Amino acid sequence: MDLGIILLLVVAIVAVTLLLARRAIREDEGKGRGTTPGKGHITLHSHYSSGLGGQSRSYQVPREPQDYAKTFIPKDKTR
Repeated sequence: MDLGIILLLVVAIVAVTLLLARRAIREDEGKGRGTTPGKGHITLHSHYSSGLGGQSRSYQVPREPQDYAKTFIPKDKTR
């Protein structure tokens, strides 16, 4: 193939990729991530499977950000 055609195709692919990325970013604007803080817990489910077996687990995560942060501090730690 001619080098000019290859460069034209590369430029076209990059242009389409950038346009799709820009569109996706604009559609996602204004949408918050995560959940709103509050009382109680959220249940997260984790599933893993392979050809030989797998696992399924559920985790309880506090909705309050300060309570969630406290789960990472060892219990024997003081100020």
